[in-house]
Amino acid sequence: MKHARRLATRAFRSDTGEFLAEGPQAVREALTVVGVTIEVFATAEATLRHADLQQRARQSGVQWHVVDDDVVDGISDAASPQGLVARCASVVLDLDGLPADASLVVVCVDMRDPGNAGAVIRCADAAGADAVVLCADSVDPTNPKAVRASAGSLFHLPVIVHRDLADVVAVLAARDLQVLAADGEGEMALFDAALDLARPTAWVMGNEATGLSRDARGLADAVVAVPIYGRAESLNLATAAAVCLYASARARHAG
Repeated sequence: MKHARRLATRAFRSDTGEFLAEGPQAVREALTVVGVTIEVFATAEATLRHADLQQRARQSGVQWHVVDDDVVDGISDAASPQGLVARCASVVLDLDGLPADASLVVVCVDMRDPGNAGAVIRCADAAGADAVVLCADSVDPTNPKAVRASAGSLFHLPVIVHRDLADVVAVLAARDLQVLAADGEGEMALFDAALDLARPTAWVMGNEATGLSRDARGLADAVVAVPIYGRAESLNLATAAAVCLYASARARHAG
């Protein structure tokens, strides 16, 4: 229990190569990936409610511990624990883990909010993206809040952490992906006819408060603005990522 509680800290997650996945959806998706789930802690009530997950864990040789409510509450990072927490081996990859045939990627630079990180991973999964890359001083995607916000999508597509954005852009360019920086001051608008979103594309998204630096924008093939038709000052980062990813998905699947 002490070991599981310490996984709330990034340093201990890094040292152990482990993290926690909380709630039935996250545990269900973790159990679908061979070798990821190490053990599950569940209250008696959650065990009864999710007997299918207990059966799946048994079939996979994963230990299922029925524990008191206060034990799960002590492990959980959530304000309202759901009675179910899995200890998992890390699924985070380095840049070598980028699929060779990737044609839609989202790259997050200095993304600090774990809720946004999880939401972007979920949006990327829904839009059919091939990978999510977190660069520079971005939050750890196995942060408990990020895992919850991903709603299980963390287990569906490669999530890569690599600090140097220039390295990432070089790999993407070598694989013939156009690199588009999403920024409110872009010289092109998302729906401009000259923008070919059917091409293999990597979207680069910046920090929640400061956006992308001039250097980061300079690495892109083009800087693209999501048009604001109403009176809102800007879009939430995860929302902007979703709009860009779905614009690419629509272009890829048109016809």
